[in-house]
Amino acid sequence: MNYLFIALAFAISIVVARLIIPRILLISLRKKLFDMPDARKVHKRAIPRLGGVSFFPTVLLSCSAVMALRTLSGFGVSSLQGAYVIPEFLFLVCGVTLLYLTGIADDLVGVPYRQKFAVQILCACLFPLCGLWINDLYGLFGIHSLPAWIGMPFTVLTVVFITNAINLIDGIDGLASGLSSVSLLVFGALFAEKDLWLYSTLAFSMIGVLIPFFYYNVFGSAERARKIFMGDTGSLTLGYILSFLAIKYSQNNPAVTPFTNGAFVIAFSTLIVPAFDVIRVVLVRLRSGRSPFEPDRNHIHHKFLDMGFTPRRAMITILLIACLFSAANILLMSYVDNTAMLIGDILVWTLLNVWWDKVRDKRKQLA
Repeated sequence: MNYLFIALAFAISIVVARLIIPRILLISLRKKLFDMPDARKVHKRAIPRLGGVSFFPTVLLSCSAVMALRTLSGFGVSSLQGAYVIPEFLFLVCGVTLLYLTGIADDLVGVPYRQKFAVQILCACLFPLCGLWINDLYGLFGIHSLPAWIGMPFTVLTVVFITNAINLIDGIDGLASGLSSVSLLVFGALFAEKDLWLYSTLAFSMIGVLIPFFYYNVFGSAERARKIFMGDTGSLTLGYILSFLAIKYSQNNPAVTPFTNGAFVIAFSTLIVPAFDVIRVVLVRLRSGRSPFEPDRNHIHHKFLDMGFTPRRAMITILLIACLFSAANILLMSYVDNTAMLIGDILVWTLLNVWWDKVRDKRKQLA
């Protein structure tokens, strides 16, 4: 029955998103709500950018309906789990609502980045408020249990970081939604393995939303007005939900879930590509004496485009890299120390970027 409920949430999300997205396209075209091309962007035509408006309402509908059906069918959560689950999900809804409204405002009229950061910090603070915070690093760099005065601020920083990482990686068709789908699929399986079925339901319902969006985003025709972007509304929603799932999985709470060795590294290995890319880009900007918030063409997808990849080939290649990182970390966690695993990830990522830079520079010299 648990798998049936997950499948039902997944199906509801697909159907609802499939119905909503064409209507959003129609409204965007009538009201001329477009993302205009410029020197940094890949697209050459004005594209509607409100696809992310469909994410939160659809997930809220499918998860709420399935949770209600679970309860009515006698498959609700236990009183012990409910003491944790209900506050976490209610505060999640509060945070997503604030980010959703901020994203819509940004997509329509623009919001200064300081105001966006303030809202993100406020939303991130909701997690520790309901008892959801990173309380264990599982031996990473010799650190195990974290006190609240360290773990809670670290959690807020992590939520803001992941939310922005998903926002910044959204540079070519299908990349942000594809990377998020890979991460959500892994989280859905990991939570199901731990018998945390409601969190698995959330992950798969989010995947259900992304499937119709991915179709319109990647395969939709701009000439026929069938193409759409997720905008900040979608990327902020995705980033916040992913950070919620990552922190939940990494939290050490034996009263509710069994202990998982290396849970912190496993949880965040699903987000290695967007996380490492943002860190690298910020370091490059600081080294060049520029503001870390100043946009440029130095993200991973820009590198692949400069190496001669088409946008679709670049997207597929980056998704494969993300899958390999995640699979390797999960499979090797039982045999490799946490710290060695993270150092290995950083080393591999650095060598890959050095190689990509050489290929890109060589291609520029020949051009």
